[in-house]
This record gives sequence, structure tokens and C-alpha cells, in this order.
Amino acid sequence: MTIHSDHPFLDPESERDQVRRLRGRLGGTVSLWTTGSGRDRVGLTVSSFVVARGRPGHVMALLDPDSDFTTAVQTQGVAVVQLLEWVHRDLADAFAGQAPAPGGVFRLGEWTETTWGPLLTGCSAWAGVRIVTGQPSEVGWSLLVDTVVEHIEVGAERQPLVHRRGRYQRPS
Repeated sequence: MTIHSDHPFLDPESERDQVRRLRGRLGGTVSLWTTGSGRDRVGLTVSSFVVARGRPGHVMALLDPDSDFTTAVQTQGVAVVQLLEWVHRDLADAFAGQAPAPGGVFRLGEWTETTWGPLLTGCSAWAGVRIVTGQPSEVGWSLLVDTVVEHIEVGAERQPLVHRRGRYQRPS
């Protein structure tokens, strides 16, 4: 048996999606978007998002059109956008569908109900957002969802969870 440093299922260099490779080099803090309440809670790990300053502020995200979260947030009209930290990397993988979550993803943390949806206890920064009315735009393989910030809390940041080139990284 030989152990290689490369990913075992990595496409050959000539077949890799160049846009995806460019996006992967941008990197960014991982967010968790949640909506719903009780047994109808859903969430999605999102790293393709931007915060636009203004009155009001906006948060725009590229969401998977096939995810349960995207369907639910369009119905609910509100969501919690929370920034994850290094200690949340297993939770991020579970919400992204990349790791198992026996009993469901919401059993992997402690949650507080807010007007906008479930909030992960201990997040350093989060926003309660409302979907801007109208149909989201199709952008590539994603839906561009525009939200207005209705509430925001920013606390002390310890170790943000950064995703770059397909891996989580600790900022130095």
C-alpha cells in the first residue's frame, strides 16, 4: 500500500474546473445559515457570500438550489447567518452533508431560538436577515439570494473557520 499526499479522487490537471479553482483560492470565513423552528429547522454551510454595507446592510449568498435549506428559507423568508470558528469544523462538515450527524445536525450543538431561526450558542458574530422579495437569480449552478440585515451581533473573534482550496485552515 502506498500513501499519497494528493486527494485520491482528484481530477487530472487538464480536467479541473478553472472557475472552481479560482474561487477556491479566494478563501473565506465559513458561515452557517439556519432557518425554521422546532422539528422544521434546517441549515446549510455557506462560504460563497458577501456582506454589503449600507442602510440597511445586505448579505448576499450563492446557495445550492437543490438543498432543503434553500427551499425552506424561501418559504420562511428569514434566516440566521452565523460565522463559524475553528471548533465548529465538524459541525460545518455535517451541515454541508460531508460528515454523518446521528440524530440530525441540530444535535451537534446547543441552539437558541431567535426571530430569524436557530442560533448556535457561542457564535462570535451573527445576523438575523430577511429575504428580499422576488425570485432569486440563477448564477452558474447556484441561486443568488439577497437578504436585508435586521439584527446583528458581533463579539470577540477567537479562531475563525476559514475554507480555502477545499480545506479548513487556521489563520496565523
